[in-house]
Amino acid sequence: MTAADDARVELVRQLTGGALGARNLQRLTDLAVRLLDCDVAQISLLGEVQTAVVATGLPPGAVGTQLPLGDSLCAVAVSGAAPLVVEDATTDPRVQDLAPVRSGEIGGYLGIPLVLPENRAVGALCAYGPKARSWTERDVAVLRQLASSVATELQLTAVAAELEGNRLRFELAIDAAGIGSFDWDLRSGRLIWDDRLVELFGFERGAFDESFDAFLGRLHPEDRQRTAEAAQAVVEQNGVLDVEYRVQLPSGETRWVQGRGRVVVDDEGRPLRMIGAAYDTTPQRDGDARVARVLEAMKAAFFTLDREWRFTYVNAEAERVLGASREELHSGVLWELFPAAVGSDFERHYRAAVELGSERMFEAYYPAPLDAWFEVRAWPTPDGLSVSFLDVTERRAAEEQARRSTDRLSLVAQTTSAMSASLGSVAGEERALQRVAELLVPGLGDWVILSLVDEDGRMRDVASWHRDAALRRTVARYAALRLAALQPGAPVLRALASGQVFVVGDVAAAVGRTLPPGEVSDAFAALAPRSAMTLPLAARGRTLGALSIYRSADVPVPDEDDVATAHDVAGRIALALDNARLYRQQRRLAEGLQRSLLTAPPQSDVAEIVVRYHPAMAAAEVGGDWYDAFVQPSGATMLVIGDVVGHDTEAAAAMGQLRGMLRGVAYRDGIGPARVLGDLDAAVQGLGMGTLATAAIVRIELDDDELATGLTRLCWSNAGHPPPLVVHPDGRIEELAGQRAELMLGVDAAARRTETETTVEHGSTVLLYTDGLVEGRDLLLDEGTERLIAALGELVELPLPELCDALLDRLRPEGLQDDVALVAVRLRSQDG
Repeated sequence: MTAADDARVELVRQLTGGALGARNLQRLTDLAVRLLDCDVAQISLLGEVQTAVVATGLPPGAVGTQLPLGDSLCAVAVSGAAPLVVEDATTDPRVQDLAPVRSGEIGGYLGIPLVLPENRAVGALCAYGPKARSWTERDVAVLRQLASSVATELQLTAVAAELEGNRLRFELAIDAAGIGSFDWDLRSGRLIWDDRLVELFGFERGAFDESFDAFLGRLHPEDRQRTAEAAQAVVEQNGVLDVEYRVQLPSGETRWVQGRGRVVVDDEGRPLRMIGAAYDTTPQRDGDARVARVLEAMKAAFFTLDREWRFTYVNAEAERVLGASREELHSGVLWELFPAAVGSDFERHYRAAVELGSERMFEAYYPAPLDAWFEVRAWPTPDGLSVSFLDVTERRAAEEQARRSTDRLSLVAQTTSAMSASLGSVAGEERALQRVAELLVPGLGDWVILSLVDEDGRMRDVASWHRDAALRRTVARYAALRLAALQPGAPVLRALASGQVFVVGDVAAAVGRTLPPGEVSDAFAALAPRSAMTLPLAARGRTLGALSIYRSADVPVPDEDDVATAHDVAGRIALALDNARLYRQQRRLAEGLQRSLLTAPPQSDVAEIVVRYHPAMAAAEVGGDWYDAFVQPSGATMLVIGDVVGHDTEAAAAMGQLRGMLRGVAYRDGIGPARVLGDLDAAVQGLGMGTLATAAIVRIELDDDELATGLTRLCWSNAGHPPPLVVHPDGRIEELAGQRAELMLGVDAAARRTETETTVEHGSTVLLYTDGLVEGRDLLLDEGTERLIAALGELVELPLPELCDALLDRLRPEGLQDDVALVAVRLRSQDG
């Protein structure tokens, strides 16, 4: 390693001790995570190894960990002396072989070198995460600005360390070398020095003539008069001498000396002598000069104040930022030179730092002429207060922009969520729009009105909201009256006609003065809008309504970002409205087609038959569920329930074919349910339909002898369908299920179909249903069947139509996830 490398490593060692876990640096990594929306932000110092001194987003205990430089991405950034932008670390040849990349810890990385004065690179500020990421120019600019703040804080750490070191070295030097003393007889003029002082001024003992002139002769020409005048003033006032001056030695060397003394007087108060001491301050002066050079090179502004709040030092950057020279500021009182600081966060924190003896870090705004936000660090010193500060106006603007962007994205997301619910009807649209109106205030304006265009072209204001609860009724009343009172050139009408966005800086002139006198103009005056923007709700070439957003005089006129956000919101609203309207149209078409394929059930003196068909709530497609009920020539009633696999027009077409074929097969005397299913299965295979379906058939026998006894036989067969249920007059519920389930239709035409008979009493209820009633994403088939049996037992006393409706409401209260078809039969008693 070179001497420069050794010096850099030693500097990093000193910085690491002061920076490890430092709160002022932690705040900057926290800010980086928020502004860049990254997983981790980390400050790493590079000595013989990489040390993570501060981080946000790492697990507990990770701060302070070390990494070999050969595996450090920060070392790559520093070696390049420029921002290291890595979008996909696994494919970037510069870093893909490093350990953090191989382990998956780093996928996307952005690193900015930390460079101190004299071009000393000591580490890097980096942002990263496990996933690949595209870094924007804004991301690089923001992290670069934060890195500048980090470098400034590290510089201050180094300066503080050097100042403390200088102080300790000076005290040790005084202790080791001693202090010279003097005794000046003011009557005789004799100046007596001890050996240390004679040596300090470069005299041989015999060469010093013990005169005040000999003392002055050794001083630097620029300091002689000032020092003599100071001594004379002390003598005249019987005071205390405290003066520092330069001594020019015969060798040409210049050294700084601090002299202190006190006048001794006689009984009448006349000065007799001055006794004092002097010591060499050159080492301290040299150290202070080095510190001053660092302070002058700092990117941060820096100044010091004494205990009377007077400026004692101002670096070049502070001159630039404060707009005043150090000559103008030196010895000036802070509160007089910068009166706006009085009573502000600046005064509060500065005084707290001095009174409590603790460092204060804060951000505050100073008005014109500075007109800027500052990040300030103030700490007490033995002489008063030291202050470093950075102009962070641009960073604050970036942070505000990031916050506004986040708020806008959140607003758009909330709008989309609000519009996605309750759009199944016109009433649902209006409820959703009211929720949106409430979301938009106060983010985009003080009050809003949402309007819809009906299918006949009429416009209606359907939702409104005001940030002030006391004015919400006024807004609603204005919305109820305004459309009839608006002139053709009103912004909302122009937006509807043109499809363009209109921003109005003076809405009172554009609208208020054109309103007729009366209630509508009174409401407008009470609302007192200053500016407004009106946007059409347009989607797929259709204008569906308008969004009007109003702002009061204390809120700025909408800017480009406001308009962009409102435009995005309006687009989401319009798309949701258009989707909902298309959905309702398709749903009406689908239901009409589905119902056209189903017929009303027959009625007879011995049985009441009720049917229900309900399409799924979440789809507008035609389904494959069907029912049928018809009477064979012999008088027997055939009940059919079925479900074709699929939810599309093909399923509906297959359903229509199966239903038609089943009717043709079953409308013959003497054919039972099992044979009907067998013949239908053969037809499906023979015609090459490629259809899979479940079906259950129950035939109600109408034998006169059995009817006379109050009994009826049910003959049934099932092809993979949920089993029909029978509720007997005594409340007992029976499943019409065989010992084992049989194959659905379309699997194997040769499958054997079985048929079972059971006898029931008049007054019994038979229920056939499709699986949409008892099965769904949130409901297992067995659990759903148990719920159906329980509900049927509770509700069976209801009239049959009410029973069917109640079952649908009870089992699927949140809406149907699948089509549902029901066939319910109640056998009439002999007297009914």
